Amino acid sequence: MASLIEVRNLLALQGRMEASQLSAALHTPRPLIEAMLSRMEALGRAVRVQEEAEGCLTGSCKSCPQGKACLREWWMLR
Repeated sequence: MASLIEVRNLLALQGRMEASQLSAALHTPRPLIEAMLSRMEALGRAVRVQEEAEGCLTGSCKSCPQGKACLREWWMLR
């Protein structure tokens, strides 16, 4: 199991990562990683960034009828 410090260190090294990438790199269940990231966000240590995927055909993922399937969520340190 990873700690908040390990999550922070990995984000510092990589710049930004998705929760699934952090989960795989730290061999920790994704729900636990998401809980840690939410805690870091509440403490003002991390920030969540959402962006459209490069393969988006319409360019309007926020109103996509596919349920924002191509909208990616990244995490980075503040």
